[in-house]
Amino acid sequence: MKLLVLGNAHRQGVREEADRLLPFVRSHCDIVVVDLLQEQDLTDVPAADLAVVLGGDGAILRAARQMGYRQVPVLGVNLGRLGFLADLDPDEFREVFPRVVAGEFRVTQHLMFECVLEETSQVSKDFGSLKAPRTFLGLNEVVVHSVPPFHMLDLRLEVDGHAVAQFSGDGLILSTPVGSTAHSLSAGGPILGQELAAFVITPICPHSLTYRPVVDSADKEYTISLAGGAEEAALIVDGQVAVPVLAGQRVTVRRAPVEFRLVKCPGRSYYQTLREKLRWGTLPSYRGEPKAEP
Repeated sequence: MKLLVLGNAHRQGVREEADRLLPFVRSHCDIVVVDLLQEQDLTDVPAADLAVVLGGDGAILRAARQMGYRQVPVLGVNLGRLGFLADLDPDEFREVFPRVVAGEFRVTQHLMFECVLEETSQVSKDFGSLKAPRTFLGLNEVVVHSVPPFHMLDLRLEVDGHAVAQFSGDGLILSTPVGSTAHSLSAGGPILGQELAAFVITPICPHSLTYRPVVDSADKEYTISLAGGAEEAALIVDGQVAVPVLAGQRVTVRRAPVEFRLVKCPGRSYYQTLREKLRWGTLPSYRGEPKAEP
């Protein structure tokens, strides 16, 4: 088995844990690349069978973008706080890794998206030229958010070219199933099964009593643009890439031609992770009663 070892060395303890784990990993397989700063262009390295990512969920999001359109299955080692995608701690990793090398694992497939920031024909009419579109690959979500001084933001949403809604509020989240347990959940969005092919549309603090999150197909294109005289907003991809969006620009989100692949070890399930990390589906702890088991 050939391995990529990626991670976030800026997080405390990652480099030290890597020094402890690398001899163990090398005793079981070949390591193609070690990049704890996630700076290397992985399109220029030999093909690998697996990527071990050290850090937290943020490190996995960066690794997914770093692998670009050459995705390999990811096994995450949690050195962060929540560890929703990276659900193995270092001791658990040492325990299960020989079984992974022996092929005792399954790989789940997850929706990724392309987010395209482009200028409309109105910009060309006003300024005489169009800048080339910018495309961002992502796994969690796209957020279009207000910027300082944080006035209410008006946004227009189209689906497959048809006008759907206009939102007034702090912004709008378009989330994948993997991202449904992140920013979208905090804004009141639903939890989706991670392997669904769908997007969640979640308004952020909408100035209305009627807007609710909506789940729709990943086979459609979603276009967000500024409305109501808004001049600028922030486009944020996976909580890590931020660029300005100006009047006359639009953000289009569509299914990417590649999928994120996550290694699942025996005995680990999505619902187990929901229970352990988010306390979902567990009964209240009543005084005088033993703790309820799931």
